[in-house]
Amino acid sequence: MGGFEEGDAKKGATLFKTRCAQCHTLEEGGGNKIGPNLHGLFGRKTGQVEGFSYTDANKQKGITWDESTLFEYLENPKKYIPGTKMAFGGLKKPKDRNDLITHLREATK
Repeated sequence: MGGFEEGDAKKGATLFKTRCAQCHTLEEGGGNKIGPNLHGLFGRKTGQVEGFSYTDANKQKGITWDESTLFEYLENPKKYIPGTKMAFGGLKKPKDRNDLITHLREATK
């Protein structure tokens, strides 16, 4: 099955722009869109962004976001958090997930 490995942050940035940016912002103070702002994502528990209305499923998942939880989540969000409202089919390729997570880790600090 494998797990997270360092990826290419530049490729991850491109993936973010094409697959994620329509619903998420990354910068500190960035607004919530269809999805919550992702600044400070690493080390945060599910369902914690102020002013964003999460599903109970997301709030109750109770995991902490890090490389390994994101790696699993981003493969198939609806399987990882049944009841999530994130309408994203997931990134099936481990390389894409590694690249995106490597970018997110830098871009959300």
